[in-house]
Amino acid sequence: MNPTYVVGHITVTNPDGYAQYSAAVPQTIAGFGGRYLVRGGDAQVLEGSGLGQRHVVLMFPSRAQAEAWYHSEAYQAIIGHRQANSTGQLVMVDGMPMA
Repeated sequence: MNPTYVVGHITVTNPDGYAQYSAAVPQTIAGFGGRYLVRGGDAQVLEGSGLGQRHVVLMFPSRAQAEAWYHSEAYQAIIGHRQANSTGQLVMVDGMPMA
């Protein structure tokens, strides 16, 4: 089974509102076997233009688990906090087979 990654490039427009999302999201991810590989951190654009000020990479054991997390009642209950208080992109991509 190949892992699936959820990659986010986010610019927070309202830190106070975004904080509600940021505090609640980790437990929704863990509930579907996901974990953070990147959460914020200092980023440097090497080529092209930037895709946001904050970067997140999540790894899930499978695409089914990643999709189940995204569509879950728990995540859908908080997604509005992210969408109302930030701009950006969120992408789901299949990974290479684990060795």
